[in-house]
Amino acid sequence: MTHKQMTLSAQADAGFDQFRKPTRRDVFLSEMDKVVPWSELCAAIEPHYPKVREDGSGRRPIGLERMLRIHFLQQWYALSDPAVEEALYDSTSMRRFVGIDLGQEGAPDETTVCKFRHLLEQHGLADTIFAVVKAHLSKQGMKLSQGTIVDATIIAAPSSTKNRDKKRDPDMHQTRKGNQWYFGMKAHIGMDKATGLVHAVTSTAAHVADVTQATELLHGKERHVYADAGYTGADKRDTKRGRHWHIAAKRNLIKRIQDPKLRDLHEHIEHIKASIRALVEHPFRVIKRQFGHTKARYRGLAKNGAQVKTLFALANLWMARKRLLATTG
Repeated sequence: MTHKQMTLSAQADAGFDQFRKPTRRDVFLSEMDKVVPWSELCAAIEPHYPKVREDGSGRRPIGLERMLRIHFLQQWYALSDPAVEEALYDSTSMRRFVGIDLGQEGAPDETTVCKFRHLLEQHGLADTIFAVVKAHLSKQGMKLSQGTIVDATIIAAPSSTKNRDKKRDPDMHQTRKGNQWYFGMKAHIGMDKATGLVHAVTSTAAHVADVTQATELLHGKERHVYADAGYTGADKRDTKRGRHWHIAAKRNLIKRIQDPKLRDLHEHIEHIKASIRALVEHPFRVIKRQFGHTKARYRGLAKNGAQVKTLFALANLWMARKRLLATTG
């Protein structure tokens, strides 16, 4: 706060806090405030952020870290641009996290929030955010191992044609999973087997086969790759020697084995492989259940792909928060 004395608004909040029990939101935001590498992220984004004009004219841009904090609030709580503006006026814990004192200033409006998101999209800064977080975690000792688990999840998109163009998003497509059809996109990830952290993310339309993204999800130094039956044939596409692919066998192939003992042995091996692959469900659960990202918010694969990559960067920080807090205090 710039002034030595708190404003009446801040004093009221502080007085109320004397008898206030911390909520789960308070605890979550406090932890994330400590584990997010704010200085590194701001340094990476700053070259693309608007500067104050030399003649002093024009509107002074809002602080970069403040806008980044608001952007992350949108990801953590699945908030649209208007919704995050309203939430900042409604939630004391969110204002404290962003650093807003309503006694001195208002929250950035939805247009400002939208422009910042477009700035990130225009310069491909979701990739930068993901890379900075990955480097930060590596510095903290969470380095990549020799095992990668690859998988994909479907993220639904609005199928309604009640829009200006009178048609569905052309970047999204439908696909069948089991006996059910889905319309939307896929998020493909490569997860480190040892740390449980995501080290690669790609996005495609929902109808794109998982196997086409397999080699894009590898960091190059792994010796073992674990995947479900959707990646059958990925080992034949891999040009690197010495890398072992552990791909789930299709159920109909197991059932065809006539010898009961041999079939039981194969089923036991498949159970072991499945128990390893199950670890990859945790990052998906974080972005879908913890952060509430169950549907594509924007129109077009590029915008939604950028959001997905940011979500997995933040999911990595959330999953590693206990280890990070233990080292940083």
